Amino acid sequence: MKGQYWSIDMVFAIIVFTAALIILISAWSKINSEFSTAYGFGIGSMQAQLQSLQQKITTPGYPSDWLSVVNVSNANTWRNVSIGLGSQNGTISARKAMALMAMSNTNYQATKQDMGVGYDYYITIYSPGNYNISVGRNPLERNATAIQSATIPVILSNGAVGTMRILVWTNTTFGVS
Repeated sequence: MKGQYWSIDMVFAIIVFTAALIILISAWSKINSEFSTAYGFGIGSMQAQLQSLQQKITTPGYPSDWLSVVNVSNANTWRNVSIGLGSQNGTISARKAMALMAMSNTNYQATKQDMGVGYDYYITIYSPGNYNISVGRNPLERNATAIQSATIPVILSNGAVGTMRILVWTNTTFGVS
């Protein structure tokens, strides 16, 4: 009976089982590694875009009077400007914010490109009794799967103190839409 236990069938079964186990471990390791890399890179990319958008949106833009150059309902006039909501005295311009809101409502994708954002964005400017401006797409209405946010204190052009909240988000898995 001992000779039958180590027969060719048993050796073949051990080889097949070992090969299947090695393939399974290899595939699991690769998938786990890709998942970690993609997820980490996606969040890192979102954070980088958030920081870039935060820096850009608080500047006056280029030219600083870009409102006089653009037609908010014609995306072709937005090509040679850099959008910023700041003004020369360091405050946030309500006129520029309203123009960006109109631009976003006209052609959201073009504003994403102009601001250098690959993910979706949502900007709110709030000051009690003065402003409540929302620009972009609200992630709560679109089932966001990942959100990066920054909240910064701002002084509005009328002298009121408020907050600007900038969100960069996606509702896709690890991808730039």
